[in-house]
Amino acid sequence: MATLNDLKEYLNYEFSSGCYTGEDYKSFQRKYINYLKTLSKENGWELCKVLKNHYEFSAFFKFKDKYVYFSISDVRFFRNEWYNNILIRTAESDSDYHGGYNCYSTLPILNFRINKLFGRC
Repeated sequence: MATLNDLKEYLNYEFSSGCYTGEDYKSFQRKYINYLKTLSKENGWELCKVLKNHYEFSAFFKFKDKYVYFSISDVRFFRNEWYNNILIRTAESDSDYHGGYNCYSTLPILNFRINKLFGRC
């Protein structure tokens, strides 16, 4: 189970780059997704879909019949954006990539911002 402090270790980290995803990013992504699973469990959401990309990923959270889309930018070119500028927005389903208005969050308040999109705050 990853914690926020586990992820903070990657602040200002320079990730490897190349045609294959580096082991450093794979480890980071695994910790980040585990952290999202922890947030989901603590808040009563379901992390229903994770889309792993080359050096970025996106996901969908579900609460009752509502969905929230989550996305981080490429960690090689947008240093610390995965922590300071996370894209979240409402969605109609776990395949709705257009969804509602773009909103942004930092990682420490992500659970509050997602709960707000779910209408729980």
